[in-house]
Amino acid sequence: QVQLVESGGGLVQPGGSLRLSCAASGGTYAIYAMGWYRQAPGKEREMVAVTSKDDYTNYADSVKDRFTISRDTAKSTVYLQMNNLKPEDTAVYYCQALVGPPNYLMDYWGKGTLVTVSS
Repeated sequence: QVQLVESGGGLVQPGGSLRLSCAASGGTYAIYAMGWYRQAPGKEREMVAVTSKDDYTNYADSVKDRFTISRDTAKSTVYLQMNNLKPEDTAVYYCQALVGPPNYLMDYWGKGTLVTVSS
């Protein structure tokens, strides 16, 4: 079973940067894709960025050109570099891993890390 631990959240001023990390452990050899989702107060959880083992990446339109997802396979870690942060980026950010063969994927989630963008 895969465990995910996020880190790197915090308080940042508008225009600032943060880098989130998500370290996976347990069964990491079977991870097909990893990604970041976020949930703001009163809103549904939404996809921010995802990356797969075959180098597929996708970003939400709201973060394109500001956020970059990257993956260190050797460390079983995925990162989210967030630049030019805006107050509307405030949310709890969750790491997700899709595990298994493409036709039978199971999803695992971390507990989340809070990002607050405020002056």
